[in-house]
Amino acid sequence: MSDRGGAGEGGSLLLARGVRLERVTLGWNVVGVIVLGWSALAARSVALAGFGLDSLIEIGASTVVLWELAATGVERQRRALRFIGVAFVALSAYIAVQSTVVLASGYHAAHSITGIVWTGATAVVMFVLAAAKSSTGRALDNPVLQTEGRVTFVDGLLASAVLVGLMLNVMVGAWWADPLAGYVIVFYGTKEALSIFRP
Repeated sequence: MSDRGGAGEGGSLLLARGVRLERVTLGWNVVGVIVLGWSALAARSVALAGFGLDSLIEIGASTVVLWELAATGVERQRRALRFIGVAFVALSAYIAVQSTVVLASGYHAAHSITGIVWTGATAVVMFVLAAAKSSTGRALDNPVLQTEGRVTFVDGLLASAVLVGLMLNVMVGAWWADPLAGYVIVFYGTKEALSIFRP
């Protein structure tokens, strides 16, 4: 890693921006875990439950990045990236099992207007945050912030996929769209884990 965007005021401002972006992400996802947990239980939705777990991973990732930004060091970065990668593996495995069980049993999730509103808002917020993290991470030459920016982008993609599944369920009664949205989470979670662990 380089000198975090250079010495002096410019580097300090970039570092402060990175910290602010992570704090916003952290706060949004803390609220999201509560909203999604309640919505998933009410609707018995595997997609909402999976997205809630993804929000928990995002909370962990943001916490790790805030920890990493507080000090320099290659080994510190490696540990931060490994934590994010392991969390994605665990998420993918859990949602793969859940989605398969739901499809095999033919379980119909109930409608969730709260879930629709929250996932729609989350998609917009996460895409904006991801773009800002990516540009700030590049300017700082910080691979952990850039990786977490990709995690945030994936969070936006997942929110979009879950939103589509929820809307199909509401509009045309496509109950299978809910667990299929779960498989989208599995795909992107696995992809991100591989990108982290691949040499």
